[in-house]
Amino acid sequence: MTKVKKKLTTVQKRAKKAAKAEMQEKYMWVFMNGKQVRVKRPSMIEGTDVDEYLQLNADPMWFHENEMWEKIKEDEDIS
Repeated sequence: MTKVKKKLTTVQKRAKKAAKAEMQEKYMWVFMNGKQVRVKRPSMIEGTDVDEYLQLNADPMWFHENEMWEKIKEDEDIS
């Protein structure tokens, strides 16, 4: 005899769909050493990578306070 599979209720279906959507937001699939593995997605701010966002929007004082001196752009047009 085969086991009869129970169907999910609508509440269970919604919960499963919401959990799947949440996992897709948190993780992504990549290939490592020929195997498919799940890794956390990189953090984003307004759709851009955190480092790129900081490079575009932070002022030199903020970089100095957070010891990120290599990211401070030098003014080349100093006359």
